[in-house]
Amino acid sequence: MSTLTKRLLFPLEAAGALAAYGLMRLLPIDAASELGAAVLSRVGPLLRLHKIARANLERAFPDKDHAEIDRILDGMWRNLGRTAGEFAHIRTLLREMDSRVEIIGAEHALAAMATGGPAIYVSGHIANWELMPLAAAHVGLVIDAVYRAPDNPLIASLYDKRKPHPDATMFPKGSAGARGVMGALKRGRPLGLLIDQKMNDGIEARFFGRRAMTTPAFAQLARRFDCPIVAVRIERLEGVRFRVTAFEGVKVARTGGTADDVAATVQAFNDLLESWIRERPEQWLWVHRRWPKGD
Repeated sequence: MSTLTKRLLFPLEAAGALAAYGLMRLLPIDAASELGAAVLSRVGPLLRLHKIARANLERAFPDKDHAEIDRILDGMWRNLGRTAGEFAHIRTLLREMDSRVEIIGAEHALAAMATGGPAIYVSGHIANWELMPLAAAHVGLVIDAVYRAPDNPLIASLYDKRKPHPDATMFPKGSAGARGVMGALKRGRPLGLLIDQKMNDGIEARFFGRRAMTTPAFAQLARRFDCPIVAVRIERLEGVRFRVTAFEGVKVARTGGTADDVAATVQAFNDLLESWIRERPEQWLWVHRRWPKGD
């Protein structure tokens, strides 16, 4: 995008995003979630991203017919709309965690830090993925996180509102963020990562039976610091009600060379994420270009 285009479009984009955020903040959380679902269920299918999502679904589920793919796509847009509406209510979710979020396996999440840390918590862009650090904070665990900074700096203030706890640190992707992550892990801090998106300079693994370049960072860091990896599953049950499940932490096996051990761990977690997505495919972010073209 050219500098001129950015100067013209970024302020308009920011104005729209800030206005939408303000509107959602004025509404009760359930109404904001419903409104987001209603809007994106109508607007989403008109976007170029809809074609990407359909192509991804047809690759992942070659046995599903057109009607079933349509049903999943509609559910995906509704889930994304709900997630967008709920974004303005992070504090509400924190306050109402007991009534809105069923937390299973908190003992596993806490046990991973029992020896003094660090520990790495991983999930994917499933349901409302912002819930992982919120649920952790609710059970007394303050997780640092890595995020992709917005291309438009005028909406950076919205990203700051994602912070679940005053003591949590949000590290932007990039060299500076990587240095921050290393320092935090050396101090025994817990780290949260979403590991389901394509990473061109990652390693090749299988995902839904296809080649998928996948981030190895979580496995590399876990091996380097000899710390557990805790998988965290988030499910939307209905409306603004969720289930968050933390599984028992696992360490990277040291059965061979570092590269082989890391690759085996990456594949194991890809398989786990795939199993979750297969159960609730409408809750995953299918609009992302996860696989190489033509594969």
